[in-house]
Amino acid sequence: MNLENHPCFNDKVRHLYGRVHLPVAPRCNVQCNFCNRKYNCVNESRPGVTSGILSAEQAIDYLDQVLEIKKNISVVGIAGPGDAFANPDESLETLRLVRNKYPDMILCVATNGLNLEPYAEQLAKVKVSHVSVTINAVDPAITEKIYSWVRDGKRVLRAAQGAKILLEKQIRGIRALKKNGVSVKINSIILPGINDHHMDNIAAKMAELKVDILNCIPYYPNEGANFKDMKEPPAEMVAKVRKAAGKHIRQMHHCTRCRADAVGLLGEIPEARIMEALKSCSSRKTKKDENSDRPYVAVATLEGVLINQHLGEAYRLQIYGRNVNGKIRMVDDRLTPEPGAGDNRWIELAETLKDCRALMVSGIGQNPGKTLAGSGIEVLEIEGLIKDAVERFFTGENMGHLIKRELTKCKAACSGTGAGCG
Repeated sequence: MNLENHPCFNDKVRHLYGRVHLPVAPRCNVQCNFCNRKYNCVNESRPGVTSGILSAEQAIDYLDQVLEIKKNISVVGIAGPGDAFANPDESLETLRLVRNKYPDMILCVATNGLNLEPYAEQLAKVKVSHVSVTINAVDPAITEKIYSWVRDGKRVLRAAQGAKILLEKQIRGIRALKKNGVSVKINSIILPGINDHHMDNIAAKMAELKVDILNCIPYYPNEGANFKDMKEPPAEMVAKVRKAAGKHIRQMHHCTRCRADAVGLLGEIPEARIMEALKSCSSRKTKKDENSDRPYVAVATLEGVLINQHLGEAYRLQIYGRNVNGKIRMVDDRLTPEPGAGDNRWIELAETLKDCRALMVSGIGQNPGKTLAGSGIEVLEIEGLIKDAVERFFTGENMGHLIKRELTKCKAACSGTGAGCG
């Protein structure tokens, strides 16, 4: 294992060695105002995006195939699409499996740092040598502008309180990593008008913590995010920020805003056969499938036959699973939380659906969609027969024909009553 062959930490080798990210961490414990995580978008290159979610076992199968195709992979990393330590069991199991099978591979993890400290020693034991931590401010008054909420254990914290806890835990996590001999990179998103003037302070604090390198990343507008109307910082601002930060700590200048399923050299577009391998592995049954802690799918329906109800109008959801013969069956009928609690309603719903891998609805608002996705529940806006859709979901078959049409002929979303548009 040559630790110098990490392309993100060493600019000199980025054209020689590549990395592969294993998307095994779907849940997130913070909601960034600049983030909108769309799992199945193949046309965007940015954090939080992947074409599939893998279990630890599936990840090893996928890695085997990647290494057959790409001979220059030096790093195996976990970078979401949520946060590695909002999914600690999945992340650590994957890292252990990779280390056992590929003992000379560099292991790397990316995290927001909220739940990092408790796992620093375990990371060191499995010989994770590089960790990237996203820190966008070292002043809680700035941090609270960047995050909608922070989930600390079972507590969901808002604004100032969440910002203070997040920063405290990020710093403790970095200190724990350095104590265990792990190289640390800090990712800081340059958000014009919010923290661009603050990067110098971040750099100074990270230098004090003996961080190895700082990556000042220009914000990229994400449709659906709270900051979707924010403009990408101009090149002059980025250069100025990096120059000021560089007085304190070494800078990374070659970041390509890697996806959660990135493969190959930095900036390289993954080959079609690798993306097909990812999709194939993500739908493959593993030994743990039958005992999965998320064996079900939730459905919003008016009459129990069609997926035809908007989540906001659903006072109950039907829960579907498979019996021992693989047949689809309804296993439960659950009430949704009462309206009037704001975003807490969707946080409570995520807890109600914690054993569900997906939610199928005819429509959903931006906030509930983000909250449920952040809890590892894949949200599918589709129309059609429940049993057909659920069967296709479990078997990994194409569901393109079920994707919900945006508008009906009368320019209004379909009511789902079957009464037509008249």
